[in-house]
Order: sequence, then C-alpha cells, then structure tokens
Amino acid sequence: MNRATPTSPSPGRSASDHQPHWTLDWIDYPRIRTESVHDNVELFYLLASASFVESGSETYTRNLVEHFDAYPAISDWLQHQWEPEELQHGRALKTYVQTVWPEFDWEAAYASFFSEYSRLCTVEELEDDRALELVARCVVETGTATYYQTLRDFTCEPVLNELAEHIRVDEVQHYKHFYRYFKEINAERNLSRARILGALKRRLAELRTSDSDIALRHVWLFQPHFDAVGDVPFEHICQRLYHHVGARLPMEQAVKMLLKPLALPHRMEHLIERPLTHLARRVMAA
Repeated sequence: MNRATPTSPSPGRSASDHQPHWTLDWIDYPRIRTESVHDNVELFYLLASASFVESGSETYTRNLVEHFDAYPAISDWLQHQWEPEELQHGRALKTYVQTVWPEFDWEAAYASFFSEYSRLCTVEELEDDRALELVARCVVETGTATYYQTLRDFTCEPVLNELAEHIRVDEVQHYKHFYRYFKEINAERNLSRARILGALKRRLAELRTSDSDIALRHVWLFQPHFDAVGDVPFEHICQRLYHHVGARLPMEQAVKMLLKPLALPHRMEHLIERPLTHLARRVMAA
C-alpha cells in the first residue's frame, strides 16, 4: 500500500473512554501512610524510575506522531489522549515519590535521566513498518499494564493501591487502542505471523535495556541513603528489582496480551499459553 494514501484507522472509542478520566485531585496524597513504605527500597526504585519514564513521554510522543503522520486518527489519538494521560501518570508518580521520599532530589535526578534518554529516543528506534510498530506498542503497553498491576499488589498502602490501579486501567486502554489500530492496518497489509513474531521478539528483547534501565541507573545515582542498600552495586540492585517484579508479575495475562497480534488458532493459542508462561517466569527470575 502506498504510504502517501493509506486508509486511516477509525478513531472509535471504547465504552470506558466516555467515563470521566481521573485527575490528580482524585489522589489523596496527605493520606499516604509514609511510615509503611518509606524504608521499602524496591518500591522507591520502582516508583521513581516509572515516574521518570512516564514524565519523558512528550519526547516519545513526538517521535510516534511523526512516524504515524500518514494516519491522522492515530496521530490525533497519540497527541490528545495518549500523551496527556502518560504525562499525568508521570506527575502523579512524581508527587507520590516526593511526598514519601522528600530527601530524594527528583528534579536533579530526572534532569540527569532525560539528558541521556532524550538522545536515545529517536524515530530511528521505531519499526520501519507502521503496522509492526503498533505490534511493538502492544508489547510496551502489555509491560506497563502488568507492571502497574504488580505495583498495585506490591504493598498495602492504600493511596498507592489506588494510584497504581488508575494507571493500570489507562495502560490497558492504551493497549486496546494500539491493538485495534494494528488490526485495522493489518487487514490491508496481511503481514505474516513470522514478521509479527519478529517485532514482538525485538521489542521484548529491548525491555531490559531501554528506558527503564536508564531510569533505574539515574535513580541509583541520586538515591537517598538507605541502610539496606549501602554500597551495593547497581547491577545487584537491578537483579533484586527484576526478581521482585518477576515473581509477582501476572505472567498469564502478559502472555495472553502478547499473543493477540499473532491471531493464532484458538486451540494452538491454548496449547502454548501455559508453557510460554512458565518460560517467561524463568526468564524474569534469571
């Protein structure tokens, strides 16, 4: 199909899109039980790094909008729904981190992160094929949706539970949008499962070496003093975090979401879901 005259996907919205979207005013930060989470080193790293990545969404959005400039419905949704919600996630997480860990210099750490992240966040990093980039987006949204579900269940702190659930719901909706756009474009393209699988594998391989890893490193560089951390090397911190998250991540849900773009026959999908879930758990625990 000629890129200059593509059929633009429909801008249809799900039923949940018509409900009022949550705002920062909904989050009762003064109600945070600081004493129950302040000394949780893993939680500090997970929240601070997530706040960095979400806060850098503006740069990433510009790249995606440019990449999908021939698809007005997609670029419009990215600019007017996806980006504002991602930036809101960043502000909400930043406020939580600053409330619980006021000794952490969030602004300086984020500036350090962004100076590196912005140089690496380029259009060239995206899949050349727009349909395959939508597959890659499904991988990212699968990761974020399951990540925030894990954060929600990581602690009994009620404000964090509420905040993480709001973000999780947003990320699930983002996944649904990207998946729908992929299906609409692929209805004309009819990409082979081999090519779709290739895009899935490439994006999965980048998850540990992309923005989250950069964010964790800059959190580590500016971390406040934790008795439980001391002079522990960055690599050991990462290993602890991957172990904690991997042990709690809803792998069954993640595998189901990742398999959807392949449009496998139901019987085949059912047969491979369980072994893939076990494999994913082993990889995350490694």
